[in-house]
Amino acid sequence: MASHDQSYKAGETMGRTEEKSNQMMGNIGEKTQAAKDKVQQTAQAAAEKTGQTAQAAKEKTQQTAQAAKEKTGQTAQATREKAQDTTDQARDKGSEWGQSTKETAQSGKDNSAGFLQQTGEKVKGMAQGATEAVKNTLGMGQEDEDKTNFPTNRR
Repeated sequence: MASHDQSYKAGETMGRTEEKSNQMMGNIGEKTQAAKDKVQQTAQAAAEKTGQTAQAAKEKTQQTAQAAKEKTGQTAQATREKAQDTTDQARDKGSEWGQSTKETAQSGKDNSAGFLQQTGEKVKGMAQGATEAVKNTLGMGQEDEDKTNFPTNRR
């Protein structure tokens, strides 16, 4: 009977072992599925994070490009305004110089006219003096208001 008892115990042990193996296989399958799910979730999260990072980088690049564009526009506008100011200042300075030159020329013209008039009067006076001297030398000039150039008979 020992063999029947041994066979029974062996079958019982075999059944328990099979049951434990099935339980372990089930646990391993569950753990494998859980690990697979965890890897998929991690991969999905990494893909989403990569997409978000790429989108953030794209937006940052666009913002930086927009800021650079605006800064360039501002700099260009400031340069245009500075050039206009410089042009206006140069035009005003040129106008001032032109006006000053015009006034100086007018003053020179006025001075020249007065000088020429004075010189003309002096020359005229000298010519009259020379004429009187020649007349006197020739006996044709007036000597005094009492005397005349005509001989008179006084006897």
